[in-house]
Amino acid sequence: MSLALVEPRTDEVLTPLERLETLCDPGSLTLLRSTVRSSRMGEKARAGDGVLAGFGRVGGRPVYCYAQDPSYLGGSLGEQHADSIVRVLRLADRAKAPVVGFVDSGGARLQEGVAALSGYARIFRENVRLSGRVPQISVICGPSAGGGSYSPALTDFVVMTDRARMFLTGPAIVREVMGEDVDAAELGGTKVHDRNGVAHFTATGDADAAQLARELLGLLGEPFALPADAPGFAPVPSEGRKAYDVRSVIRGIGDGGRYLEWAPRWARNVSCGFIRMDGRAVGVIANQPRYLGGVLDADSATKAARFVRTCNAFGVPMVVLVDTPGFLPGTKQEAGGVIRHGAKLVHAFAAATVPRVTVVLRKAFGGAFIAMNAKDLGADYVFAWPEAEIGVMGAQQAVSLLHRRTLAAEPERKDELIADYAAEHLGAATAAAAGHVDELLEPRETRRRLIDTLTTLDAATAPAGTPNLPL
Repeated sequence: MSLALVEPRTDEVLTPLERLETLCDPGSLTLLRSTVRSSRMGEKARAGDGVLAGFGRVGGRPVYCYAQDPSYLGGSLGEQHADSIVRVLRLADRAKAPVVGFVDSGGARLQEGVAALSGYARIFRENVRLSGRVPQISVICGPSAGGGSYSPALTDFVVMTDRARMFLTGPAIVREVMGEDVDAAELGGTKVHDRNGVAHFTATGDADAAQLARELLGLLGEPFALPADAPGFAPVPSEGRKAYDVRSVIRGIGDGGRYLEWAPRWARNVSCGFIRMDGRAVGVIANQPRYLGGVLDADSATKAARFVRTCNAFGVPMVVLVDTPGFLPGTKQEAGGVIRHGAKLVHAFAAATVPRVTVVLRKAFGGAFIAMNAKDLGADYVFAWPEAEIGVMGAQQAVSLLHRRTLAAEPERKDELIADYAAEHLGAATAAAAGHVDELLEPRETRRRLIDTLTTLDAATAPAGTPNLPL
């Protein structure tokens, strides 16, 4: 099925109707609760009470959608406006079809008071009810202010354009209450929210955002596409402390080298996103040695856990690439609840029901080895590259604890003791012999072996339907 867009305007700021038409397959959009004529006829769309709602198709598959209209009372949400969005969400639930909302609103309509706030509450309730049942995508095209910013945060994917602004309290109130002089971009622009995990993807404009939403819907709704050859990846450094970009490995195992990374600027020591392998949509969770050496910490564990739950909710199998020295130590992490956040990742993998396969690339130590989808946590298969090291901790740290007295008396034996410990306890072959690893793989065999393994597993596992609420 083709996911090609209709030809977008050169002006990236589209009207509400154009946003919906750009999202949907040409000629497939049908509007609900609104009477408008096609923008192609040169007539201005009239949104019903500040929002256009409808349904159409993306790649031939049904989708429900709505777009707020900032030209009508700033796109503010009133009771009738909320009714239209709630109607779309309920119909999507009945049809088991995804929902895409284009958000461009100043928040609750002041003229309607509590009725507007109650309208938001009804939308939030539907967002939560749909969580894990159908994909929900929010595209922020302008302001998303006040309580209105919660609805996108309750959905599965948030896309922000360059013009987008999200905040609970606007600059004027911040200035009045807190004495901070800040503009809308500094308070809640894309550069703020793509670093804190609120935004999962960014786009240059409305048409780019609609294309991204179409690609996401294709990955979540169309299990197979035409496969393409992978470009291969550069060798991973054998030195355990040498940095490299794990995304080169991810692109090297994916069809055509395409990797749609999720929340790439938040908690960058873990990389999450979507690839296709032999046409199959696959979610990838990988330690990123380029940042903090690939350690897990509170933020990266929370990020990975959320992505695992998203994949599981929508039946997307997972590949986990492991190269981590463990969890980040220190008083800051402990005070920040790294135990609680790390437990989210353990829980997410242990609860997952979709096929999931782990590959240890270079090292996997301590609790991070377990948290990154260990075999006994429920991984269907665990592979390791031959030179990988797996254990409670690195050889140097282990020797420092086990042989303190020997090292104090004979410090010159340190290198010898480290080499002996690594050979006896950390080799991938040792882990394989004990059954903790299923098979040793040469790096060049990784893509083909993963494809074969996923093919043997039930890639059509029914979605778990577990709520995918913010963590």
